[in-house]
Amino acid sequence: MVITPQEFISTLPLLIVGLTTIIVMLSIAWRRDHLTSVILTIFGFCLSLLSLFFISNDFPKSVTALIRVDNYAVFYSTLVLISGIATSIFAFHWLEEFQDNKEEFYLLLTISVTGGILLSMADHMASMFIGIELVSLPLFGLVSYTVEHQHSIGAGIQYMLLSAVSSSFLLFGIALLYAESGNMSFSAVGSSFSDNHMHAPLILIGLGMLIVCFGFKLSLFPFQLWTPDVYQNAPAPVCAFLASASKISIFAVLMRIFIETSIGRNNAVLSLITVMAVASIFFGNLMAITQKNVKRLLSYSSISHMGYLLITLVALRIDPIRSQMTVAIYLASYLLASLGTFGIISIISSPCCSNDQGNFNIFRGLFWHKPVLAIVLTVMMLSLAGIPITLGFIGKFYVIFSAINAELWWLTGAIIVGSAIALFYYLHFITSLYSHDTKHTDNFFRKEQAKCSTIVSVVCAIIVILIGIWPQPLITIASTVLVNF
Repeated sequence: MVITPQEFISTLPLLIVGLTTIIVMLSIAWRRDHLTSVILTIFGFCLSLLSLFFISNDFPKSVTALIRVDNYAVFYSTLVLISGIATSIFAFHWLEEFQDNKEEFYLLLTISVTGGILLSMADHMASMFIGIELVSLPLFGLVSYTVEHQHSIGAGIQYMLLSAVSSSFLLFGIALLYAESGNMSFSAVGSSFSDNHMHAPLILIGLGMLIVCFGFKLSLFPFQLWTPDVYQNAPAPVCAFLASASKISIFAVLMRIFIETSIGRNNAVLSLITVMAVASIFFGNLMAITQKNVKRLLSYSSISHMGYLLITLVALRIDPIRSQMTVAIYLASYLLASLGTFGIISIISSPCCSNDQGNFNIFRGLFWHKPVLAIVLTVMMLSLAGIPITLGFIGKFYVIFSAINAELWWLTGAIIVGSAIALFYYLHFITSLYSHDTKHTDNFFRKEQAKCSTIVSVVCAIIVILIGIWPQPLITIASTVLVNF
């Protein structure tokens, strides 16, 4: 096997982030310095992001059987890197008050970003599994990074155990698919599935096991039990990464599998996906209504958002181009809203405070103390709710349009009803920001404000509004980031 210079250049984003991981590790071994670690991490991510523009010609390109570099991979790699950069900035200010070792946070983060990029480029079951594990394993440490807090340790153990179980399902499912097809490449697996062959027992069981794994990673009903506890007890910057890059990269590879293997033609799979989508939408939104903790609210909200995205997989058989565009637009809006929201939570919360869970009382009256943070948080919540003039509205519009175009009337109704329910709890939280009950707010602000984190959150809010008003640039980009099928 010979890798040409062009193929080597195509993998530069992945190689640069991998090299960044090694450099950060060596810098920690040589001399511990928090500022040095975060600068090296952000510089590596920015360099990887820059390299994406130099490989944008001569697509698509397969680099061995494991990796395929195309516009689709470049787009989702970009989203993962943006999430990594923002998370590094949020973490720097959040960790300033952390009394234990800070530098390993960035080492774990770079490993997880490497896995996210690999997932965006994966074209083989083996690279998909490696990518999922590279994303998931560092999150065990990141979720429980504040080891002095019992709840944080408990969340990390819970995530680790359930993630290990889901990975075992994934491996067994891959083995069953390989036993039937004799190949683990996405396209080869798809070409070996004839219409009759798709209903073979081993195929159905293997696909079911893959769906179990993806259901856990994406917090889909009924595999979502870990989500609220992990979101509540994990550090706020980790939640930003977990809610954005982790789910974006995993959904990207799931979409590629559906397209290249044609499993979306299987009625049994579509029926299962449909039930999971509807259940996720209603369970997530109904449970979010009762929450008094913003991080738990966002965790249940994420369940419903992944349910909306599942509908695009059902519509994929009717209109694959429109469905892919919908996923790209929706995930871009979800990325910005998640980063902006958890960025504000990171600014307000502190690792030294045992109550880093984001209780509503912390945010009550925020506008009267920090109006910029309150306004940004308002914009993000409105975007998540899908209110017009925000990017979230454009994403929700495309999901509904895809469902209508595929004549999925019941699913269209589920989207509308779910969005109406979501509007209630988003507005309920927004009203608490402007309440005059301000007795709790001052206790949760540090003397030195995280200016860089504030800037990142404000930029996210501005982009959400600008693209919400003029979405054509994002729509144009989304129309070019399609998997060739």
